[in-house]
Amino acid sequence: MSSASLPSIVDRSNESIAANKEKAELIRAACETRDIRSLIELANSADGLLADSLRRTAWPILLGCPTEQTESESWRSLPPHREEEQVAKDVNRAFVHYPKESDRQLDRRKEELSDVIVEVLRRHPALCYFQGYHDIVQVLYLVLGAQAAPAAATRLSLLRIRDFMLPTLDAAISHLELLPSLLRAVDPQLYSHLPRIQPHYALGATLTLFSHVVEEYGDITRLFDFFLANDTVVPVYAFAAILLSRREELLELDEDEGDAVFFVVLGKLPKPFDVEVHVKSTLELYQKAPPESLRSWSWWKISSSSVLKATRTPYDVAKMSIADGETLFQRQSRDLRIQQACRSSLLITRRLRLQVWRHRRPGAIGLAIAVGIFALWLGKGRGSTGMEFYKTILGVFV
Repeated sequence: MSSASLPSIVDRSNESIAANKEKAELIRAACETRDIRSLIELANSADGLLADSLRRTAWPILLGCPTEQTESESWRSLPPHREEEQVAKDVNRAFVHYPKESDRQLDRRKEELSDVIVEVLRRHPALCYFQGYHDIVQVLYLVLGAQAAPAAATRLSLLRIRDFMLPTLDAAISHLELLPSLLRAVDPQLYSHLPRIQPHYALGATLTLFSHVVEEYGDITRLFDFFLANDTVVPVYAFAAILLSRREELLELDEDEGDAVFFVVLGKLPKPFDVEVHVKSTLELYQKAPPESLRSWSWWKISSSSVLKATRTPYDVAKMSIADGETLFQRQSRDLRIQQACRSSLLITRRLRLQVWRHRRPGAIGLAIAVGIFALWLGKGRGSTGMEFYKTILGVFV
């Protein structure tokens, strides 16, 4: 390198420092006025919210945390949550990649992380813990600290990742089912090349907001800037954008490879992981093909109480209360029970039709379908009563 090129490098470095200082002032100003629109624009621009010192104020605003926390009963006196044993096991495996601290320091962090998670679960016992939740809360804890993290984790849980904390993972799977529809819309060739396997290969990333699969602390905090400032479906779009960035690699895979090979390959993140490139491509993909434009049943079948619809944007999240989130949780749980009852009804009807055909008893099929419809209606208001009634009737025919 010639000495003549050194001044230009220094100049660019000074310009970058000056630009970051100016951006930091803009972030502080947006935080002071709780200007969500400006925070979104800043989080979506290069390098996001820049530093943890700024994120400590900005993230709670994007999550709609109140400026003053009300005094409440100590969580330690509340009944234990049913998943606390699993929480302890998972927290014991936390802090693998970051921070680089002594064992004693990490043990202290594990205690504090456990306290944050258990406080959220004890105060909101309906929430169902899932493995990987500790990865998400770990990021919140490291940025916000042990005192501020519980409030942020509570709002995140009830208003942004509520679908993942229901009694089953059905709602989480419905997020993943948008992936094939999205790929088909924007890259039919790649979509046709990939096998028709369930997109569960993306579960580890989308379920944990990428915190389980991204190893660099600076990268995951940058991604959290981006995710918290955008629609709740954006993690799915981020995974799709990553697949599209690997297009040539994926097209080179032999279509005769087994599903297991595709599953492993599709689930990997590229290395090195250029977070700014992926943030930019995700924004472009979302603007090009928002979910309602996909013309896919995978979008329209999603419950209106899902985070993908009811608390879709940061503006929706910010204006909702914790009580609103709990109400949506109960509604979505009900919707899932109805969907499960429908699936069970269809399976039993198919079984009954097969049995009737074998025994050649005309007229029984129509009766079975009528009974199924009545059972479904009965089950809506009385839990499993309708399905139990249907199974009893089924026993008469078989």
